[in-house]
Amino acid sequence: MSGLCADIIRDQAAFDDLEPHWWVLWFRSASATPFQSPAWLLPWWRTFSPGDLCAIAIWSGNDLVGLAPLYRETRVSGSLLLPVGISLSDYFDILCAPNQEAAVSAAIAEATLSLEWSQWILPDLPAGAASLHLGLPNVAESRSPNHAACPVLSLARGETFARSIPSRRRRQLRRAERAAQRRGRVAVERCEADPKTFMDQLVRLHSARWAGQGVLTDIAQDFHRRALPRLAANGLARCWLIEIGDTIVGAYYGFHHRGRAYAYLGGFDPAYAQESPGAILIGKAIAEAAREGAREFDFLRGRENYKYGWGAEDRWTVQRVWTRNASP
Repeated sequence: MSGLCADIIRDQAAFDDLEPHWWVLWFRSASATPFQSPAWLLPWWRTFSPGDLCAIAIWSGNDLVGLAPLYRETRVSGSLLLPVGISLSDYFDILCAPNQEAAVSAAIAEATLSLEWSQWILPDLPAGAASLHLGLPNVAESRSPNHAACPVLSLARGETFARSIPSRRRRQLRRAERAAQRRGRVAVERCEADPKTFMDQLVRLHSARWAGQGVLTDIAQDFHRRALPRLAANGLARCWLIEIGDTIVGAYYGFHHRGRAYAYLGGFDPAYAQESPGAILIGKAIAEAAREGAREFDFLRGRENYKYGWGAEDRWTVQRVWTRNASP
């Protein structure tokens, strides 16, 4: 394995101990998104732990050069090898140190073949994912090249916010801002410095918007309350609240990393639907992302109509599934 050593992590304490090495690797990995960071995946595992942990760490001496955070879930049909973070993460990938991708991928593949599983599923691999180059010799694979659409708005370098979005959306945004101002003072503020207050407001507004049918279940709330302080402490979170008069009426929860902004979740008070607080927040998030140097604003999974109104265009993820008939 080109002098590399594979270590299979099977317990929570050892997984937690990876964190300082994990951050170094994550910052070095060209394809990494916030969904591969320890700020996201360590809280996910601590919250859900839906199977047997079998994360694969690849070492070169004392340096972590590769990581595949995986777990095994046993079902009637057989054992599935799945990525840690499934269901709440929009992108998945392994992490590889620069210029060692081929050797690290080979080491991860070899380590996975030593595990007992009937299917290994890697969903939602974005373009450029290191996992797209994984190879498992003599194991049947199926690949879905159009697995999920993630609408993305391009923010060309040097362009102003006004030139990045369609003129119709700009007019709608101006109308929304005027309508909000007629109801009272309008304030849009960053809030990741106070994760608890932000999450309290997001949960309240998301639940109001979706009448209790949204994605913030009780256990999902527990996860986000663990993850957000970590994300904020590492400069990844972008949290905004909008207040009209004396009432907080909208919340935006997103991320920013390496020239890319990610719009993860939001909520608004239905009583203020005419003022479109959600649209005002997205407009603010796009403008600030452009100001910070983002080249793309990623609306993440889902083909909701409002995303295309901002000028976003579909990017498709890939799913890879390996199946073997018998365990080693």
